[in-house]
Amino acid sequence: MTHGAALTAAALTLALGALALALAAWAGLGADFAGRALAVFVVGAAIVLATLPADHPHPRFGPANQVTLARLALAALLAGLLGEPVSGALAWIAVAVAALAALLDAVDGPIARRTGLTSVFGARFDMETDAVLMLALAALAWQLGKAGPWILLAGMLRYLFVGAGRVSHWLARPLPPSLRRKTACVVQIVALVACLAPIVPHPASAALAGTALALLSYSFAVDVAWLRRHAREPLLEAA
Repeated sequence: MTHGAALTAAALTLALGALALALAAWAGLGADFAGRALAVFVVGAAIVLATLPADHPHPRFGPANQVTLARLALAALLAGLLGEPVSGALAWIAVAVAALAALLDAVDGPIARRTGLTSVFGARFDMETDAVLMLALAALAWQLGKAGPWILLAGMLRYLFVGAGRVSHWLARPLPPSLRRKTACVVQIVALVACLAPIVPHPASAALAGTALALLSYSFAVDVAWLRRHAREPLLEAA
């Protein structure tokens, strides 16, 4: 299992490095662009490989997790663009990369169910990849002047929630599955992708991003309220 995951990570590292170097040469990006993208991906992949033996219940890494790892590579490519002059054709490439990452988010879940390789690990991996993608998109939206610094909250909410759970343990309790939570995440990502498009001017992009952020904040507030109500209930042990 770990061997297969490591091979996938190595292949994606090589592919990401080649793509980042080609993009840098074509768009005249800084020499450290590829290094930033690779650093984000390598750190994320290392965390996945470190947690895999203890948390993944299946003998195979599985195609769904491979798709999620590819999504992480795309998010890393977008993160590498931070600090670079993103405009014109390069902005449209960023939109295309972000759109592909968002589309793949609709693929990994069905693949996991079809192959019988669903797991809590896979769901968590998918969620954390969404968080990385959202943070990269929010930072790019701010960098491009499509929204104010407040849009960074869209990418930080997940990390603030997890951090709060370290302090107040009732916030770290498992949450029940929620279509509302998944919908809010998808809407926020799609809104941020749209904001990056050069044809969407600043007033409209800020309104779009702000509306999606309000929905995402509401979703987090509902989860916090649910956890508060159930804070004193005993946790059920896994069978």
